Amino acid sequence: MRTSGVAVVTGANRGIGREVAARLAARGVTTVLAVRDEARGQEAARGMTGPVVVRRLDVADPASVGALASWLAAEHGGVDVLVNNAAVHYDTWQSAADADLRVVEEALAVNVVGAWRMAVALAPLLRPGGRLVNVSSGAGSFGETGSAGGAPAYSVSKAALDMLTVKLAADLRRRRVLVNAVCPGWVATDMGGAGGRPVADGAASILFAVDVPDDGPSGGFFRDGRRIPW
Repeated sequence: MRTSGVAVVTGANRGIGREVAARLAARGVTTVLAVRDEARGQEAARGMTGPVVVRRLDVADPASVGALASWLAAEHGGVDVLVNNAAVHYDTWQSAADADLRVVEEALAVNVVGAWRMAVALAPLLRPGGRLVNVSSGAGSFGETGSAGGAPAYSVSKAALDMLTVKLAADLRRRRVLVNAVCPGWVATDMGGAGGRPVADGAASILFAVDVPDDGPSGGFFRDGRRIPW
């Protein structure tokens, strides 16, 4: 279990991201809540125990990502964990055949390119033994989705994030940084809606990838510590 170092969690002001950040901070990990709205980030940080820092971040804005990377380098000299959790548009209201492509473009910009941008910016800062976790979804799994429709922008973006995970894992292996994608399951959050499992269970699924040992998997797709199909 990781109990020290520096972790960055994007989209950490609510839901699964907040729970992951809170758990890391409680362990003693210096945890950066990277959020678009600093006021909401400060509100989310209240009640957390351990070292917590709130920083503004818009993963779709190169300047914002660059500013965070520069601050991390200056203040901490490196990063041990990056959790790419920020995501938008669980678009269950539309289908692929008549999708609003503006929604699709926004989903790709945040869910894929935003995560990619964070990986590129922070890769030079990731210390040996670091972990990069992409929060994905079974909605983007060919093996789980089958012929189901719905949420096309979200599903396509998460499928692309899975491929990005494989590519990053190959590139960062030589630096002893492990990269995995994790599905937290259907969780009762603002995005997931009511009826899902507790946020704590989804966070635990993500923390599995944060805590994998140095000889653990990289380039895989997991839920609750078990591999799931791409």
